[in-house]
Amino acid sequence: MTQTPFENLNPDKVIDAIESHGYLSDLRVFPLNSYENRVYQFGVEEGEPIIAKFYRPQRWSDEQIQEEHAFSLELAEMEIPIVAPIKNDKGISLFHFDEHRFSLYPRRGGHAPDLGDLETLYRLGQQLGRLHAIGKIKPFKYRPTLDLQSYAINSRDFLMSNDFIPQTLTEAYSTLSQHLIDRMQQVFSETPYETFRIHGDCHPGNILLRPESLWIVDLDDARNGPAIQDIWMLLSGDYPQKCQQLAEVIEGYEEFCEFDRREIPLIETLRTLRLMHYAAWLARRWSDPAFPQAFPWFNSERYWSEHILELREQMSALDEPSLRLSDV
Repeated sequence: MTQTPFENLNPDKVIDAIESHGYLSDLRVFPLNSYENRVYQFGVEEGEPIIAKFYRPQRWSDEQIQEEHAFSLELAEMEIPIVAPIKNDKGISLFHFDEHRFSLYPRRGGHAPDLGDLETLYRLGQQLGRLHAIGKIKPFKYRPTLDLQSYAINSRDFLMSNDFIPQTLTEAYSTLSQHLIDRMQQVFSETPYETFRIHGDCHPGNILLRPESLWIVDLDDARNGPAIQDIWMLLSGDYPQKCQQLAEVIEGYEEFCEFDRREIPLIETLRTLRLMHYAAWLARRWSDPAFPQAFPWFNSERYWSEHILELREQMSALDEPSLRLSDV
């Protein structure tokens, strides 16, 4: 029988793994909300709890994980509010225990930001500008680049070759997804942009906000990509609202890093890539028992009907005028 990821990662093994690095457990181990990896809050005797992240096997190489850690630590050294991994006395941040790889992080508190608050968006823009100013110093060597091939073409190929889409909807998905890929290829070819080290998944759930602090967490999806990728997920509402929000983010951003406004037309293309990649991500992980339990609606005819409708809406969005800062 094929072993599923994390099958033998029970609380006792989590405790043994972390205690192997000198921590004394108070036996309180709480799983946190994570599906790609396994993340736990680990209680420490006479100390603050720490966060332990156990990496999904075969997703990232050791070099790719270490490169993400190096970027996080580089940002933290510049006092950019990134929650970076803890290094041991030998300067190591990626640990091994049996067949598992894991890293440790300090616990940070906060809640997802209110993206309707312009002051919050300005603060986020400042920190993203600082993050990108460091990210531009050099590219990732081992981590991939956010591109059409990996997020759309490979996703479409996987879904079409593994019978996840109901037969009644296969032709609709096949035709529409190919039209989207062709249209997005055109947008990429017509839009100037630069790729460099970015967060990669800067949605509100990866931001912890308190009145006195703002923390950006989880660089697990960090890769080379355009600046606008770390910005567009902060925008919501109708066209005028998004324009105003974008202007606020960019105003804060440009205190620390120049923003190329020519990248703005990439927003709907990047949104489409995320939708296509997300569907394929669920399909690729479906053999992990945690996924059918957490996403019971996936792989149903209703899900695929709604997904195709979303993609049709994106096809229309790709032909609409892009956001303009001058429309604020």
